[in-house]
Amino acid sequence: MDTNFPYDDIVNLPHPTSKKHPRMSMEERAAQFSPFAALTGFGAVLQETGRLTGSRRGLTDSDIRRLEEQLTWLAEHPQKYNLGECEFHLAFRTDDFEAAHKLHQEMGCICFENPKMGIYFIQDPDGYWLEIVPVRK
Repeated sequence: MDTNFPYDDIVNLPHPTSKKHPRMSMEERAAQFSPFAALTGFGAVLQETGRLTGSRRGLTDSDIRRLEEQLTWLAEHPQKYNLGECEFHLAFRTDDFEAAHKLHQEMGCICFENPKMGIYFIQDPDGYWLEIVPVRK
């Protein structure tokens, strides 16, 4: 059985060291062989991405006050949620509309259907309506 492998004669030789040039650090070698270094304009793209994502508008004190007022009003609202009050509702998209409809029908939680629009609503335990819509392709 032959136990010789290619390059067996050089694998264990000491690493050559140049007498003219100092040894590069790992960071310098990585920078030299970086695959992105060859991309023209890559640095500019990184700078632009940083600029676009660097600053973010925060809420002003006025925005925070208005938001807190709305949340307080909703929390202290005397009546149950009512679609006639122009309140918002949540809508969920599903990849398998038929399967979702069948499941909700079996659960008995469908409270309104509009087959013409291809949507239906289910009612959660608190009485809120949740819209179920198919993913439009």
